[in-house]
Amino acid sequence: MHKCRSNEASLLIASLVPLFCQRMELLFVYLIISATISGALASDPDPLQDVCVADFASGTKVNGFACKDAANITAADFFFDGLAKAAVPNNPFGAVPTMAFVNQIPGLNTMGLSLARADFAPGGLVTPHTHPRATEIVFVLEGILDVSFITTSNVRVSKTIKKGEVFVFPRALVHFLKNNSHKPAAVLAAFNSQSPGGQLLVPALFGSTPAVPDDVLTIAFQTSNEEVQKIKSNFAPKN
Repeated sequence: MHKCRSNEASLLIASLVPLFCQRMELLFVYLIISATISGALASDPDPLQDVCVADFASGTKVNGFACKDAANITAADFFFDGLAKAAVPNNPFGAVPTMAFVNQIPGLNTMGLSLARADFAPGGLVTPHTHPRATEIVFVLEGILDVSFITTSNVRVSKTIKKGEVFVFPRALVHFLKNNSHKPAAVLAAFNSQSPGGQLLVPALFGSTPAVPDDVLTIAFQTSNEEVQKIKSNFAPKN
C-alpha cells in the first residue's frame, strides 16, 4: 500500500511539472510585456488635480515640486515672455538658449511639457548634448540649420532644416544644431517634460567637479595627457 501511494505521488508531481513550467513561461512573458509598456509610456506623471503650481519655497521633497496653495495662485504663475525676443549669442559657441521650463513657469508643474528658444549667430553651434527626460521637437523661426542626432548604434541622422520646418530629437540621444549660413537663425523647441534636463557632453567630461581623471580621458579619446589638460583648461569651473 505504501509503495502504491508513493507511485501515485510521483505521478501527480510529474503531471504538475509541465503545468508549473507553462505558468512560469506565461509569467515571464507578462513581466516582459509590462516592462516594455512601462518603458514606452514613461514620461512625467499625470496631474491629479486641475493645477499644481510649483511652490519653490516648500521644503517638501517630491518628484517635481510641491503645490502652491490654490488661494495664492495668480495668472503670473502661467505666464512668461522670455521667448518673445531673440537673445544675443555672445558666447564662444555663437548660440544661446532661453528656457521656458517649470523654473520659469511654475504653472507647468505636473503638466509634462515645456519650451525653449535657441538663437544662433552665423556659424553658431549648440554643442552635442542630451535631454535625459524628454523627446525634443524644434520649429525653425528663422534661418537655416544643420541638425543631427546619433543613435545608440552610432548612426548619425542629419537634415538641413529651414524656416517653418520641424525636426525631432528622440529622448536621451546625443544631438546638436549648427548654423552654417551667414545669417542669424533661431528655433523654438518643445519637450514632453516640465524639466527635460540637459547635459553638454564636452563640459561634462572635461569640466566636471571633481574632475574626470586624466588617464580615463587619455585612454577614452586615445590622446595625450597634454591634450587633455589643454581641453580641460577651456572648461575649468569658474570660481
